[in-house]
Amino acid sequence: MTSEEKKQLEERVILTLKTIYDPEIPVDIYELGLIYDVVIRDDASVYIKMTLTSPACPVAGTLPGEVEEKVRQTQGVTGANVEITFEPAWDRTMMSEAAQLELGFM
Repeated sequence: MTSEEKKQLEERVILTLKTIYDPEIPVDIYELGLIYDVVIRDDASVYIKMTLTSPACPVAGTLPGEVEEKVRQTQGVTGANVEITFEPAWDRTMMSEAAQLELGFM
């Protein structure tokens, strides 16, 4: 894969991530700042490092699988792997300005 192809695939993956919402907060997981890293590998598989709003998040058991499945279905993706981390711990400063405005934090 060329670097341009990787960039285009990353953009499609990010668009996919923006369709997935935290059920408790009406903002997508990308704008919430839950996605720490998106890596497009040479074989067009995708590695995502993400977090949850808290370790006790009610969707801890289902959200990573949903992310993996939806990313895997993105055009051009050959596979997906999601890793959950709590380092650094998520806080609201990780949200985009748009998300902070949406939730009334600005």
